[in-house]
Amino acid sequence: MLVLAIDTALESCSAAVLDTEAEIFRARQSLPMKRGHAEALMPLIDEVMKAAGVSYAALDRIAVTVGPGSFTGLRVGISAARGLGLAAHRPVVGVTTLAAYAAPLIDGESRTPVIAAIDARHGHVYAQAFSGDGTTLIKPAIMPLEDVFRAVRFGPAHLVGNAAGMLAAQWPPQFDPPSSVDPQPAPDIAWVAWLGASVDPDEAPPRPYYLRAPDAKTRAELAQR
Repeated sequence: MLVLAIDTALESCSAAVLDTEAEIFRARQSLPMKRGHAEALMPLIDEVMKAAGVSYAALDRIAVTVGPGSFTGLRVGISAARGLGLAAHRPVVGVTTLAAYAAPLIDGESRTPVIAAIDARHGHVYAQAFSGDGTTLIKPAIMPLEDVFRAVRFGPAHLVGNAAGMLAAQWPPQFDPPSSVDPQPAPDIAWVAWLGASVDPDEAPPRPYYLRAPDAKTRAELAQR
């Protein structure tokens, strides 16, 4: 299977082409950025596709991060993925940023839980807790920091995500410290691709996964208030 993966959800603009049969990446590239995803994404995808040496028609599916994350960034990535999928007549699947963050730490034999956390500002995070084998322990939600610490009942955890450092800094001293802390600003595009290859298209639609309503409202929405 050939998968084009796209991520603009957080502080990176990334694309990759994964060949699952050969278990290699034909090409991949990530540009750290907080803004400017709309201008950077399509040229980046074009470069990656040319480096991979494949046509859009040769792709089996397109995967894109659907959130939680930046409202603007999510719309950029999802719109691009849908447009490419429509033009190439290829299915498009969504991958959550929390799952992509946690994926490299999931091990079928591990007993160490994983907490993926994204800064939602104002003392809140988007978070999800997983068992070592990938089972969800705490469902994805936006929550205050103190609610994340409920996961300590499962034991010392791996912290990952752009809010991992913030959580570690405020970790309650009465609890065992985290097993590891990985405050990466965006998920690895490689895991977005692998997750995109494994999901069922019927269960992973390319729709924004906000977990809270956008701060900005359209004129129509404002008129209804």
